[in-house]
Amino acid sequence: MLMPNTDRLARLHYMANGFRVLTPGDHVLCAVSGARIVLEDLRYWSAARQEAYASATFATEALSA
Repeated sequence: MLMPNTDRLARLHYMANGFRVLTPGDHVLCAVSGARIVLEDLRYWSAARQEAYASATFATEALSA
């Protein structure tokens, strides 16, 4: 029987133009705020740091630190 990926934290490998799912799930956590980001809404990440961000503001904050 297949397990649904609802309410499971995904593990991703972030690349320059996308990401690869390493562990199935439906969301990741923002590295700055800790907010839940549904994979369909994930737009901002750092391939160098392997981190996801909930918004452009959080991404800028993390990358300028």
